[in-house]
Amino acid sequence: MRECSLVPVLLSSVDSPLGENLDSFFQPQLYKLHQSAAVCTKAGKAIVSRQFVEMTRTRIEGLLAAFPKLMNTGKQHTFVETESVRYVYQPMEKLYMVLITTKNSNILEDLETLRLFSRVIPEYCRALEENEISEHCFDLIFAFDEIVALGYRENVNLAQIRTFTEMDSHEEKVFRAVRETQEREAKAEMRRKAKELQQARRDAERQGKKAPGFGGFGSSAVSGGSTAAMITETIIETDKPKVAPAPARPSGPSKALKLGAKGKEVDNFVDKLKSEGETIMSSNMGKRTSEATKVHAPPINMESVHMKIEEKITLTCGRDGGLQNMELHGMIMLRISDDKFGRIRLHVENEDKKGVQLQTHPNVDKKLFTAESLIGLKNPEKSFPVNSDVGVLKWRLQTTEESCIPLTINCWPSESGNGCDVNIEYELQEDNLELNDVVITIPLPSGVGAPVIGEIDGEYRHDSRRNTLEWCLPVIDAKNKSGSLEFSIAGQPNDFFPVQVSFISKKNYCNIQVTKVTQVEGNSPVRFSTETTFLVDKYEIL
Repeated sequence: MRECSLVPVLLSSVDSPLGENLDSFFQPQLYKLHQSAAVCTKAGKAIVSRQFVEMTRTRIEGLLAAFPKLMNTGKQHTFVETESVRYVYQPMEKLYMVLITTKNSNILEDLETLRLFSRVIPEYCRALEENEISEHCFDLIFAFDEIVALGYRENVNLAQIRTFTEMDSHEEKVFRAVRETQEREAKAEMRRKAKELQQARRDAERQGKKAPGFGGFGSSAVSGGSTAAMITETIIETDKPKVAPAPARPSGPSKALKLGAKGKEVDNFVDKLKSEGETIMSSNMGKRTSEATKVHAPPINMESVHMKIEEKITLTCGRDGGLQNMELHGMIMLRISDDKFGRIRLHVENEDKKGVQLQTHPNVDKKLFTAESLIGLKNPEKSFPVNSDVGVLKWRLQTTEESCIPLTINCWPSESGNGCDVNIEYELQEDNLELNDVVITIPLPSGVGAPVIGEIDGEYRHDSRRNTLEWCLPVIDAKNKSGSLEFSIAGQPNDFFPVQVSFISKKNYCNIQVTKVTQVEGNSPVRFSTETTFLVDKYEIL
């Protein structure tokens, strides 16, 4: 940020009698062209003011208070002069953007400088109102300093002002890069250690010895010669932001359903990393805080037998229609908190008609599932692990059929004389779904200010820093399955793509549910609870 020998950043609390001669407020300062830039009300009350020469509070207040009285109604001039100063102004709804200069300044340059001041304000304020201006006063002052330095206009444009005020730091980038490298090295070391522990377990089993600290199906009944499940690699990825928290499990498809309790050696290794200052945790940068809280929150009534049914969707559509690719992954995770319910079977109801591919865990009796839709262990004498999330069934759907799109988005920008008129609409295709916290993010061209909203169903947020318009809808269901948004802004049709969509739902896309849980012995029913989550991994209209 450039240094500037200015007086008050905001109007100070210095007072002086206003009964003195008004001409004392208009003493010429010929050595500087631009004296002050201010946003004031139509009555002359200053909201925010930046002085580029030595000026007291009483002087700037007097200049701005006299400004409305000097304007001649009915004339089209955008400036007014006194014996000592020139006011160059631009109306902004109920406010004025006023630039106070000396009379010997170039009027054309003054008007150009004024226009740049006026374009800066919508970059930081969503509405041209007194409260909004006051809230972002320091942002505006920093931007004003980039336009005028020491009383003279700087050769900058709106994009350069935005870059300067963001104060991009090379040192910060270097620090983040070093930090990410440390995290990757820590994860690689964790993988290597987990593989060593796996190999040690295999060697112990081949030699007929029992390897302590490892668990699996029926861990309480495992003997030296029995086959136990392999250790689960509990490595939590931090490279990519996750749109929703997922149970800790490896990302590879061949290892996604390996069951077993986490070994003590792995616990000790993770504790050692934490003691050295490493942060081992999943990242929720891509999620909003409210959504992450909702997903993390446990169910109110969590029974001793609890199921998590989670689905994630990745979808890419063309702006002119057509589904380029849609891929959905789902999983049922079982968690048992009471060992007396370790020997159970899950009754699965599959009403899916879209052709999903199902796959059970290797320790689950596949024949029993195929014949009776029951999930149980191959060895009925063994028990499921206790106090551990166990993946027992997963499914996958990949298609290019447009009829499978859960929520269609149609974005239609059309060029007009002042820029583009954008019409965007959504329509829910799956009536059984209920989508919550839906956010449709439309990119905007930079340096053109805020969009002018015409009609809208729901609410919107304009992020001037990221140049995006977020269309927010609390719920989309069968009763509210369609809606539209219209806005106008300067730009070209290609500026408004790709459109991104995020949502969360408590109803899964594929109709796969656990309807009943029974004991292996006696077939008696067991109370259970279910938590269903349908999330977006990537949802784009290119």
